[in-house]
Amino acid sequence: MSELSIREGLDAMEVASYLRRHPEFLREFPDLAMALVLPREQGSAASLASYQLEVLRDKNRELNRRLQELIEIAHENEALMVRVHTLTLALMRAKTLPETASAIVAALTEDFHTDLVRLVLFRADPDLPAAEWLLTEPAGASALPAFTEFFRRAEPLCGRVQQDKLDALFGDKAGEVRSTVLLPVHSMGLLAIGSYDENRFHPGMGTVFLKLIAEAVATALARFGS
Repeated sequence: MSELSIREGLDAMEVASYLRRHPEFLREFPDLAMALVLPREQGSAASLASYQLEVLRDKNRELNRRLQELIEIAHENEALMVRVHTLTLALMRAKTLPETASAIVAALTEDFHTDLVRLVLFRADPDLPAAEWLLTEPAGASALPAFTEFFRRAEPLCGRVQQDKLDALFGDKAGEVRSTVLLPVHSMGLLAIGSYDENRFHPGMGTVFLKLIAEAVATALARFGS
């Protein structure tokens, strides 16, 4: 007599759960293998063995697809790491505050292929260039009330932001910005990256590399005091 037992009155989910726990069930009851109705493909019936083989093939195809996705993500992350490293080296080579500010914006524009970059510094310095990409606010965060919550959280903000923030950062180009990244630069200001593509930056994107960029920028700027 078989060691397997099953009670009466089971529903479909319980039967399926039982069979998953006892894959040898059909070995004990081989007559059931002949009576089972298997899924049909284009009107032809499949044997249990061929059906199991097709299921394994489907699983294998899905695993290969996931593996390919992971490989692509790894390649993207490798490329991002190289860009962050290049930015860090450029900041290390910069010897003055103006050179550092210019290196930040140049790297983000050229190496990261961004549409718009804005660097906000909570300081005034006569040597800083009068450039569209540079905004100076000697009064600090209090001069930017629209960003109060952003500075309080001190975390990267990705996706679509309120119009008042876009206006403060991008001026007459604010209407062209469809997605944005805001990076707090410690107590020294913020870095804003705007894109014309609404899907370029989104709330679900990873922020590890963004935080590395913010740390590198903050460390570089800290060399020149406040």
